[in-house]
Amino acid sequence: MTTIKIAGVPEHFNLPWHLSIENGDFEKENIDLQWTDVPEGTGKMCQMLRDGETDIAVILTEGIVKDIVAGNSSKIVQVYVESPLIWGIHVAAKSNYKTLADLENTKVAISRLGSGSQLMAYVNADNQGWETDILQFEIVNTIDGAVEALTNGTADYFMWERFMTKPLVDKGIFRRIADCPTPWPCFVIAVRNEVLEKNPKIISKIVEIINKTTQEFKDIPSIDKTLASNYNQKIDDIQEWLSLTQWSQRTLTEEVLNKIQNQLFQLKIIDKKGTFDAIVKTV
Repeated sequence: MTTIKIAGVPEHFNLPWHLSIENGDFEKENIDLQWTDVPEGTGKMCQMLRDGETDIAVILTEGIVKDIVAGNSSKIVQVYVESPLIWGIHVAAKSNYKTLADLENTKVAISRLGSGSQLMAYVNADNQGWETDILQFEIVNTIDGAVEALTNGTADYFMWERFMTKPLVDKGIFRRIADCPTPWPCFVIAVRNEVLEKNPKIISKIVEIINKTTQEFKDIPSIDKTLASNYNQKIDDIQEWLSLTQWSQRTLTEEVLNKIQNQLFQLKIIDKKGTFDAIVKTV
C-alpha cells in the first residue's frame, strides 16, 4: 500500500473523491488515499503543498497558478472541474448595500491572502472598472469567520461559491447582490513535484480512477438527493448546480494557462509569468 495524502474543500464538487474512496477504488490498486477537508480553501492548501502536509490538492486554478509562479514546487496534472466557479457576492442581510456599485471602496472579507476569495475580489473589481490597487481586505479564515465579520461590520462583503453560501442567504444571514463567474475552469488537481517524480504511475492511476468516477457521477441514481443531504442544500439548488457543473478529464491547455496568467499579471497578482512546462505536467 502506498499512502498518498490529498486535500480539498468540504464542498459538493469533491463528492466524487469521497465516493471513490468509500467504494475502495483506490484501495484495489494498493493506494491508501487519505483525504483532508480544508475549509480555509486555496491559500491554506498552497501552504500545505509547500510544507509537504499534502501530496495532492484539488484546488482553485487561479490560486495554484499564482503560487507555482511564486515558487510552490508543484504542478497541475489535470483540470478537475471544467465549468466556471460561480462566486456569489454577499453582504450582511441587514446592511445598507443594495447594488454591486455600492461596494466600491468598501472592505472585502477573504479567507486568507492568496485565496480564491481574494483573487476573485480583484477580478470582480476589474470587471466593475474599480481601482484594484486600493482594495481593502479583512482575513476571516472560513465562512463562519465571514458571517461574523459581515454581521459585526469589520468587513462589508464576501465572495464565496454561490451554492455553498445559499443556506446562509436562505436563513437571512447573508444577502447575495451579484454573481461573478471565474473566466476559466475552476478546479484543478495539483501534485507536489517530489511526489510526481517518485510515484508517477500512482498519480496517473489516481487521476484515471477519479476520471472514471466524474464521468459517471451525474448518472448515479438519486445523486441530487445525496448531495442535498450531505451538503445541507435544497434539492432545487443542487439540481441547478448539477446542470451548471461540468467535470473534466483533460489536462490544462497552454491557451487557458496563458489566459489565466495574462489576467493575473494585468491585475498585478503575479509579477512574472511561468512557462507551461514549469506549471503543467501530464501524467
